[in-house]
Amino acid sequence: MTAAQLADIEAIKRLKARYFRLMDTKRWQEWGEVFTEDGRLQWGPGADEVAEGRDTIVRIVSRVLKDAVSCHYGHMPEIELIDAENAKGVWAMIDLVDHPDWALRGFGHYHEEYMKQGGRWRIHRTQLTRLREERTPKR
Repeated sequence: MTAAQLADIEAIKRLKARYFRLMDTKRWQEWGEVFTEDGRLQWGPGADEVAEGRDTIVRIVSRVLKDAVSCHYGHMPEIELIDAENAKGVWAMIDLVDHPDWALRGFGHYHEEYMKQGGRWRIHRTQLTRLREERTPKR
């Protein structure tokens, strides 16, 4: 593996770290920048659990997490460079969400595709698959 390829893998790791940090700190404008303009986020198996386009992704996720405290963790990345501008990866994940109406502990994986645009890696497609979800109603 070349130094440039190693640098690309590290840049993708840093991209995902920003994804988690900016979402949990509710820095929505900056968070949106981790996605390609035509990005896609799928958080469940249903057709109504998909957001298409950067603006739609930010609008939906910021609305859901508006009154919640969230902590998202990604680890053990498996990143594969397809070519100089495309990559894919799988991340093990844990998320904790304390919402006024419910509490959630989730465990699973993010399956992702990345694109390098203007010298910067972005998430093009991300799909969250859960192995376990513990959701507790509060009301």
